[in-house]
Amino acid sequence: MIKVITSIAEQTNLLALNATIESARAGEAGKGFAVVAGEVKDLAQETARATEDISRRVQAIQADTAGAVSAIQEVSRIIGQINDYQTTIASAVEEQTATTNEMNRSVAEAADGSGQIAANIGEVAALARTSSDLVGQSEQAARELSEVSQELRELVATFKL
Repeated sequence: MIKVITSIAEQTNLLALNATIESARAGEAGKGFAVVAGEVKDLAQETARATEDISRRVQAIQADTAGAVSAIQEVSRIIGQINDYQTTIASAVEEQTATTNEMNRSVAEAADGSGQIAANIGEVAALARTSSDLVGQSEQAARELSEVSQELRELVATFKL
């Protein structure tokens, strides 16, 4: 589109130049026409300058757009990497949770086992006290039996044959 405007401005400039030449040939009668031709020529040159300015701005916009597209592609690539990292982290957290749950179960089982061991030790201690009491009773019975035996010996000794 800018090329079309530039082409029209160039053609208008040539047309104004031709009109200036023709007005000069016409002499005094062409002076008014020469003023109009000069204005048309100035307008054509201003159009050419404006078109060049527009062209530069369009090129700058295109360069900025290309930069933005490149930046967006880079951001998309980074977002893809972040998604990959997030998936990896989520998997690791899931594994960690499973491991922690297994450890909790193992600790609970160990605690139950410790409780059973403590209960068994309590039972063994009670049995040991009972055994100790029975041993004490057996000692007492043995002393009494020894005393009775001594008394019997003494009685038997009194019966000499």
